[in-house]
Amino acid sequence: MDIAVKSKKANRELDAEAIRKDFPILQTKVNGQPLIYFDNAATSQKPLAVLNAIQEYYKETNSNVHRGIHYLSNKATNQFEESRKTIAAHLNASPDEIIYTRGTTEAINLVAFSFGEAYVKSGDEIIISHMEHHSNIVPWQMLCERKNAVLKVIPITEEGELKLDEFKKLLSSKTKLVAVTHVSNTLGTVNPVEEIIEIAHTKNIPVLLDGAQAVPHLKIDVKKLDVDFYCFSGHKTFGPTGIGILYGKSKWLNDMPPYQGGGEMIKEVTFEKTTYNEPPLRFEAGTPNIEASIVLAKAIDYINKTGLDAIAKHEHELLLYATEKLEKINGIKIIGRAAHKTSVVSFVVEGTHPSDIGILLDKQGIAVRTGHHCTQPLMDFYKIPGTVRASFAFYNTFEEIDIFVKAFNKAISMLK
Repeated sequence: MDIAVKSKKANRELDAEAIRKDFPILQTKVNGQPLIYFDNAATSQKPLAVLNAIQEYYKETNSNVHRGIHYLSNKATNQFEESRKTIAAHLNASPDEIIYTRGTTEAINLVAFSFGEAYVKSGDEIIISHMEHHSNIVPWQMLCERKNAVLKVIPITEEGELKLDEFKKLLSSKTKLVAVTHVSNTLGTVNPVEEIIEIAHTKNIPVLLDGAQAVPHLKIDVKKLDVDFYCFSGHKTFGPTGIGILYGKSKWLNDMPPYQGGGEMIKEVTFEKTTYNEPPLRFEAGTPNIEASIVLAKAIDYINKTGLDAIAKHEHELLLYATEKLEKINGIKIIGRAAHKTSVVSFVVEGTHPSDIGILLDKQGIAVRTGHHCTQPLMDFYKIPGTVRASFAFYNTFEEIDIFVKAFNKAISMLK
């Protein structure tokens, strides 16, 4: 399809050019060329609504939360808890099921420690998948080492899809938790999480979903999913760094011990004994990242104002367009051919190293990610050192993809 026609079709629901005006960094020049930012799976750019809210917080609100009776402390506390309500509504959860963390990584570590302390013993099993980010591998390895438990791995197909029949065989009376990614950061695969949860729940096994790559692109309803734990990061969701969210069903959170000790997570402290606060405060020891917690709600508001359906449609069309263009290049191999994908395309080129391509693209103003993407076991499965990964957001355009493909061809010609 002609790019002008395709762009016009997409823009009936989402005007990417208008949206780009909300993101000042997209006006950046790199080596004299306009920045083309295709590294959104690593971190997303921030709209003015988020940037202005950060400044406004420090100019008008800055104070600690839950600790003071004065005006600024009350104001900060109210905004902090209102943000929790906004995030809860976005996930269709209750505010007391929403825990502020530093990101997806800390959220997973929190569950690995606290759930592990409460429910995992020697000989028990944790199931993950072969496509997991290191953040959803290492915490479970640490738990298994600590508890003398066993880590099991769901295998994948060459196309980058989970083998659900093999998953079913892994489940046993010793399985205490299934932890899988909702969307692969390397392959773009959207996993059949509804089916995974349903299968696990038939054996009363809880499920954690790593939603870091899903929340920026898909509508998430934790109640509809019936998921036990769900986590995501603010910085991949057009919000600040250093903030993340862990959703947990109350029935689990109420029985899990604290992840860390300190202020806020307590009811009463004596030298003889400490009693702990109720969730979610039980898991929020110390002064939180107040500014980022408040501002994350602004990012969520921006996403909802833009419309997740329109975002998903635009990004899917970008993915199809980029894939079609790249497939015409000799020597290229796309890694990850799942039937259901989000806006990530990873690839290798015969006779070249991904890092060399990344460097030459950067010289032309194009930001992509190269390497193993914190999925080294996945790279081992494909027997490659890494890939070039282009990942798209709703502010990217078809015109940018055309420039990218032209620059990519130039890079390959220079390397061969």
